[in-house]
Amino acid sequence: MPDTMTLPRYLLRNAQQHADRPAIREKDRGIWQTYTWRAYHAHVRDIALGLAALGFARGDKLSVIGDNRPRLYWSQVAAMCLGGVSVPVYQDAIAQELVYVLNHAEVAVIVAEDQEQVDKILGLKDQLPALRLLVYEDPRGMSQYTFPWLRPLDEVEELGRRFGAEHPGHFEAEVDKGRLEELALIAYTSGTTGNPKGAMLTHANMVGTGHTLIKSEDIRLEDNWLAYLPMAWVGDSLYTLVINLMVGFAVNCPESPETVQRDLRELGPTSVLAPPRIWENMLTSVQVRAADAPGLKRWVFASFRAAAERAEILEGEGKPVPAGLRLALKLGEFFVYGPVRDQLGLGRARWAYTGGAPLGPDTFRFFRAFGVNLKQVYGSTESTGLVSLQPDAEANPTTAGRPCPGIEIRIGERGEVLVKSPGIFKGYFKNDEATREVIDAEGWFHTGDAGFVDPRGHLVIIDRAKDVGALRDGTAFAPQFIENKLKFSP
Repeated sequence: MPDTMTLPRYLLRNAQQHADRPAIREKDRGIWQTYTWRAYHAHVRDIALGLAALGFARGDKLSVIGDNRPRLYWSQVAAMCLGGVSVPVYQDAIAQELVYVLNHAEVAVIVAEDQEQVDKILGLKDQLPALRLLVYEDPRGMSQYTFPWLRPLDEVEELGRRFGAEHPGHFEAEVDKGRLEELALIAYTSGTTGNPKGAMLTHANMVGTGHTLIKSEDIRLEDNWLAYLPMAWVGDSLYTLVINLMVGFAVNCPESPETVQRDLRELGPTSVLAPPRIWENMLTSVQVRAADAPGLKRWVFASFRAAAERAEILEGEGKPVPAGLRLALKLGEFFVYGPVRDQLGLGRARWAYTGGAPLGPDTFRFFRAFGVNLKQVYGSTESTGLVSLQPDAEANPTTAGRPCPGIEIRIGERGEVLVKSPGIFKGYFKNDEATREVIDAEGWFHTGDAGFVDPRGHLVIIDRAKDVGALRDGTAFAPQFIENKLKFSP
């Protein structure tokens, strides 16, 4: 039944209905290794049973640290299968922040990617009293490490297979105990103004937000997704864990952070999510190559780029595109737009998102004009990463899109955006006071962002609410809104 489908139950469904379809790939030494849903399920089951044999129990916390790797995702799902909670952390976090998060969340098990991450945790071990087990995925360089609480992940899986043979049905019974209202993930906020806060997200939050996104966007079983953003970021949890499990498409993990751009071109994913910095870097790389090209190629690129941006502005204003310009666009698709998309790895992308910070209108229009269906999305950790997004035909650089189906938005005092949705978190872990500050008696989540709803029903974010002042006549004044206009002005 849909109303009992926790994330582990989606895994069991996929292992039955999509057993031989690719679930997740990993690039290793230049070769893509593919794992089917049958293999995904088998690894998660073995890890879960291995953890159970080592004393991991319902309510325990498991953290992962490292780059995007299949086994780190499997470990998070394995913890959820046992009624545990995933607490992913940023692999580049400083020691002080790691100690705070791991202690605050009372993490009992850490699964680390490699020797570098293991060394980081070993250096902090004396400050982590709750830590009982440190597991590592990559054994290279680890042969001399002998601690009773340190184990390779392969050994945990082997232990799980033996435990499963001795306790048949244990894994399925633990999954069956799971309830939507149980905690699935604690996502820590960035902590820019003090210690990070742990947003508690239940299975209901994550599955509910998943359903919302699936209703809002064209997501297909045949899709390919590139998982390269930090696992500790709620957006990666939503797209790479939740939507992957709910829809069943293939997730792809690049070889390393340094090879992401090359792997993106090679893979050609059908959907892309990137922060503004990455879109700006892509545009810069295109402009540099165009500037270095011979004179004729440079002229062709500049001419067709101007034509595409002229058409994009006309379409954005709802005006017809003249026949001559339409012809130029067809020629441009053959000579310029298509080849540029292929070079960037966006040749097959049906939709692409940007969010987290304002994207310059010139950058936004460039990608739209070149045939990339780039759209703005807005969300926060506390809303499980999704509040609003732009429909295909209504994308523009100034708004954050329409509220997604089932999500209510209200503008409160000082223009603050208030949200109600299935994804609104349960509260901050061990911080009831902070929870009461952001969730009011009527259940509205106070985002801390100031904005308004424009005449088309799109949400426009202008600044942080605390930074919005007022002019002498009472008119709201948002410094960031003006700063962004200046920042993106030639």
